[in-house]
Amino acid sequence: MNEPEEIVWQGKFVTAKRKGKWEYVSRARGIKAAVILAVEDGHVLLVEQYRVPLGKNCIELPAGLIGDETEGEDPLEAAGRELEEETGYRAAHLESLGEYYSSPGMVSESFTLVRATGLTKVGEGGGVEGEGITPHRVALDDLSDFIAQKRAEGCGIDVRILGLLGLVAKA
Repeated sequence: MNEPEEIVWQGKFVTAKRKGKWEYVSRARGIKAAVILAVEDGHVLLVEQYRVPLGKNCIELPAGLIGDETEGEDPLEAAGRELEEETGYRAAHLESLGEYYSSPGMVSESFTLVRATGLTKVGEGGGVEGEGITPHRVALDDLSDFIAQKRAEGCGIDVRILGLLGLVAKA
């Protein structure tokens, strides 16, 4: 694909691009994301948040942007901050599990998957002002039922939950 990349539209956080026949979006300004896998003592930390593109709440792993406010921010530092803001839990240890791509046929965005361990509840969570995040601490044994219940309530389910469901099914 030797065609030039064309910026069709750019906002503060998202850039729409075209290259040949392909149309896709990317994060603006080199912003990346961190997604936090916080599984400990047979439980996982999840969040529920209204997502405008879906028009409904979505069940997700805790996550947040890296470098949206501080250029050159460390992914593990951002992950620790986001975990505490969203869930009210602080991690003693944060480990990068590598870079992954959300939906590579449509979005060039990548995220760093971070494992959080040594969890201590230090607050209520809920995100920063206006985010309206509801944290959930879910027993892995109850995860399938929890997801089914949330789906029946009309929630969207983030694709990253599939990995957790696969782990539970193997156990």
